[in-house]
Amino acid sequence: MSTDYQQARKALGARMRELRLSAPGGRLTGTQLAQRLGWPHSKIYKLEGGRQPATSEDLRAWADAVGQPDTFEELAARLKGFESHIRSWRRQLAAGHRPVQDAWNTAVEQARVIHAWEEAVVPGMLQTADYARHIFIRYADLYGTKRDTDEAVRARMQRQTWLYQGGRRFHALVWEAALHALACPPSVLAAQLDRLSGVIGMDTVELGILPLGASLKVPPANGFWILDGRVVIAEDWHAELWLDDADTVASYRRVWDALRQSAVYGVDAQNAIHRARRGLGP
Repeated sequence: MSTDYQQARKALGARMRELRLSAPGGRLTGTQLAQRLGWPHSKIYKLEGGRQPATSEDLRAWADAVGQPDTFEELAARLKGFESHIRSWRRQLAAGHRPVQDAWNTAVEQARVIHAWEEAVVPGMLQTADYARHIFIRYADLYGTKRDTDEAVRARMQRQTWLYQGGRRFHALVWEAALHALACPPSVLAAQLDRLSGVIGMDTVELGILPLGASLKVPPANGFWILDGRVVIAEDWHAELWLDDADTVASYRRVWDALRQSAVYGVDAQNAIHRARRGLGP
């Protein structure tokens, strides 16, 4: 969780406390407000202290309970402001993977140049349908979310049409470890590696592989994507981060550039892919 996110959540909590203390009928104690809402007393102070994330429903109930329902829109706008940057998987995947893919499709379609780094999986823009299917299933099992696998796969495949539009450029860096990761059956990975090998030489794709034995300028960490140098989309286990302030975007670009210095391209990248392919057997 970012410091900016924490500060924004604390600021929202402080505003909620201010509304409790300025209730039209007289200031309310935390206990009194908890009784009105039917909540545990501790929830009041966790929300006010920014230690528990508020939901839109929490904010509406709070505004009504403190006798100031017209403040809900303000509170909701604050919540939306920082949630647009930190998108928890729990909330995003409540309706399945397809809505997440649709959001990505919209963002990617608006971009002209994309820089991506993936340390554990093949980038979604270069995945086969079978490989993508197994990735979606793994995450649905992990988070216990709705299985809308086929819909999600179709949405991800639709996004790949971006690669066949003139004037676009996809700069992808992949750690060699991702070429060996059996998050799918070996036969599926073999087909995926063949697909990856086939995109080398496309005029819209620049694919770099970071060999396992390469000297690294920075340690390989979580994957991230930079769209047109204006927004970064990074993944963590609890959430997806959409970051658009200039300093943060610049930091991620420096990381990408540092990783690129260790990458191999063209024939050398093909050789790395073929090594992984041979390791799977016939």
